[in-house]
Amino acid sequence: MTMASTLEPVRGARRAKDIAYRVSLWLCVAIAMATLGVIALYVLARGINALSVNFFTKEPASQLHPEQGGIVQSFIGTGMIVGIAALIAIPLGLLTAVYLAEYGKGRTASAIRLVSQVLLSTPSIVAGAFIWTVVVVAFGNFSAFAGGLALVVLMWPIVARATEEVLRLVPQELREGSLALGLPRWKTILRVVVPAAGAGILTAVMLAVARALGETAPILLTALGNDYINTDPLKPTDAVPLRIYADARTPIEALHTIAWGGALVLLLAVLLLSIGARVLSVRQQKRLA
Repeated sequence: MTMASTLEPVRGARRAKDIAYRVSLWLCVAIAMATLGVIALYVLARGINALSVNFFTKEPASQLHPEQGGIVQSFIGTGMIVGIAALIAIPLGLLTAVYLAEYGKGRTASAIRLVSQVLLSTPSIVAGAFIWTVVVVAFGNFSAFAGGLALVVLMWPIVARATEEVLRLVPQELREGSLALGLPRWKTILRVVVPAAGAGILTAVMLAVARALGETAPILLTALGNDYINTDPLKPTDAVPLRIYADARTPIEALHTIAWGGALVLLLAVLLLSIGARVLSVRQQKRLA
């Protein structure tokens, strides 16, 4: 009885701490979700009026009637710049992840992990300034290709580190079973390990693309922008973040509305990619459980 009586206050204190922790946790979640909801609703309210057929199909109109134009050149430019970045960053990130997860040991692997970790926390404007110095200044012109290279610096570490962690979650028994059946190690990785982690790899790719879509500073320093449709990767190219930045700086209210419309499209694109990545992540965890 004495022991029970001495333990009872401890149980009560622990229960109170647990309740307080849960309440504070849910309060933080509610504050974060409310903040996100307010931002999303504000962008929706300001940008919904800009969405029209002209907005998605026409180039910018004159400043006398800017509402008659659109930002189709920005959508094309964003697709081209992010596409160039994805074509380079995704294969490079996957190969890096496979090396680190399956072969990487010693100083070389540690150095690669250190570089990727540093790049993960590097401000995007630093990546843009680096590519501006190495590519734009060297070749003497701004271009979509230079913008894509700037985004590669930001996307590669995300793909590499996230994919490495996903590959490490694949059960070792799958590798051993494949090797026991006579498959060489490279075929085991290609046909067993990578397919087993497919959803997680796609999640990493989607997160990297979502990060690249909203970047403004590196694109401003490398692609510069353009008021007209451009499909040449070696010439200055517009992008949605650049158009938002340019229109928001003008005193014309109609251009502000167009800028809010571009922000709304970016918000929806990033939101869809993030939700898709989360759904795939949950499926991957259930698959590997």
